Formats: sequence, C-alpha cells, structure tokens
Amino acid sequence: MAALLRKLVKTNEFYLFLVIVVLSVVIQLRSGQFFTANNLVDLANAMVVPGIFAVGAFMVLVSGGIDVSFPALASLSVYATTRILVDGGYEGGMWLPFLLVIVLGAILGAFNGLFTSRFAVPVLIITLGTASVFSGIMQGVLSSVQIPNLPPAMTEFGRATLFVATSPKSGLTSSMPVSFILLIVVVAAAFVVLRYTTFGRGLYAMGGDESAAERAGFKVRRIKFWLFVIVGIIASLAGLVRTTSMDSMHPTNLLGMELMVIAAVVLGGASITGGSGTLTGAMLGTLLIVIVQNSMILIGVPTFWQGFALGVLIIVGTGISAVQVTRARKRARVLI
Repeated sequence: MAALLRKLVKTNEFYLFLVIVVLSVVIQLRSGQFFTANNLVDLANAMVVPGIFAVGAFMVLVSGGIDVSFPALASLSVYATTRILVDGGYEGGMWLPFLLVIVLGAILGAFNGLFTSRFAVPVLIITLGTASVFSGIMQGVLSSVQIPNLPPAMTEFGRATLFVATSPKSGLTSSMPVSFILLIVVVAAAFVVLRYTTFGRGLYAMGGDESAAERAGFKVRRIKFWLFVIVGIIASLAGLVRTTSMDSMHPTNLLGMELMVIAAVVLGGASITGGSGTLTGAMLGTLLIVIVQNSMILIGVPTFWQGFALGVLIIVGTGISAVQVTRARKRARVLI
C-alpha cells in the first residue's frame, strides 16, 4: 500500500487532481454553489464535446504528432451530413446521422492519414494544411450557411436526457444529456485500444522513437493511417453532439477549439513530443479547463479574467511538458 501511494504521488495526474480539488473547494467556499447537483451536471455536460475531442488529440499526441485539423474536420463532416439530411427531408431515426458522420469522418481522417503516413513532414504542418482544405471545402464548395432547423431525430437526440438535477438552494435545474454516455463509450474504447492492443502499443512506441518502433516490428505507416481514420471518426462524433445540443448547425462553431483541447491533454501529462501520457490525465486536464471556463463565474470572475486564467494554464501545461522533455534528454545524454 505504501509503495502504491509513493508511486501515485510521483504521477502528474495526482497533482492535477489536487489542483482540481483545491480550485473546486475555493469556488464552493466563495459561492456555495459549486457542489450543487445542477452545477455538477452542467460541468459533466460541458465535458462531453471537449472530452471526446481530447481522446482523439491524445492519441495523436502520444504517437508523436500534433493534430490541429480535428475541429475543421468535424465541422465539415457534420455540416455535410446535416445538409444531406435536411435537403432530403429526412425524418427517420438517429442511426443514419451517426452512420453518415462516421463514414465522412473516416474518409476525411483517411485524407489526413494518407499524407502523414507517406510523407516525412511534421503532423502539425500537414494538419494545418488539411484544416484549411476542410474549411475551404465547407465554405467554398458547399457554400456553408447556418442550418437552423435540424432533422427531427437530431433534435430529439439533442434534447434527450438521462436525468434532471435540481439545486435545493436556488431551484435551478440542469439535465444530464444522453450524449454523456457517448463520452464514456469513447473513453472506454480508447482505453482498451491503447492498453491492450498492438495498435495502442505501436502508438506509444512511435511517439518514443519512430525508427525504433519500426525496427521492433510495428507497421508504422499502417498505424499512422488508421490512427487518423479513428481520430476522424471521434472528431465527427464530437461535432455531431455539439450540433444536436445546440439544435442548429453553425459551420464555424467548432473552429478554434484545437488550442484548448491540446492544452488540456498536455496539462494532463501527455508529452508534447509523444511517447507518454494517460487517458486519465487527459480527462483531468479537460475537466480543469472546463471548470475554469464554466465555474469561475460563480465567484464573480469577469469573462476576460477567465480567458487570462485559461492562457496561464496553457503556458503552464506546455512549460511543464517542455521541462519534462529537457530532463529526459539530459538523462539520455548522461546514460550515453
């Protein structure tokens, strides 16, 4: 037990959890509302979209790359899906929107995967380019405009709830969306893949040393390709959830989320150069940023200070990662 505690104290996740606990207690003491049922449900609701995005961003980061195209990819796949269904007067079940975003997400992800697996160019550069391509297709080829009325199935899915929580103090109510189950499923599936499959071990090996991973027998090109197919599907699911929760499709609503999501993953302990990190840390990092964005208003913090706090978190997160990389390199030189 003592050995387990010593090991736990050395993890990034432990200290991140402590920060979340301290911040939560401070907000509770100042507002008296943080631990109310409706606020906790609001936080869980706010976690769904960035949490799903964070799973895909984490997988790419672990493999040694930084993907900044996933919001544009999600926007294009969900916009195209919504446009097809609305123009076709679709009134069926939710299975078809899910199927279409999965297929389109996989195709767009394969576009990313084709370039990242074939060309020795940093993933960041490639995805900067493909993000522009996806946005250009949506705004230029599809002439994207806001779609205010979604198909009935998408509207119903966005309004579906697991339960309603009420604050006894204020009487405010909040609904836990059905989409929270999707977050749990995506995180659980990613955990199994990363922990128990050759594909998952290959991602960590590639992030540590791509050449060594190839020598060890991992099919690096194939893993890279399928990684981005999977990330495309995950991003598209997150986009579908955001669209249904808003009950309208806004083409640019998701754009710009990449910085926040990547910062959350790095805050969670994922090395910015790849090869290390946990899904637990990624989810804790996302939760911390969601708390900063959604709960600091409870203690009367103005919006611009929330932005300032978020910026500090991003700097701290990337700074910690940079320090970890520098220390690892120094240790490697000493061993040599």
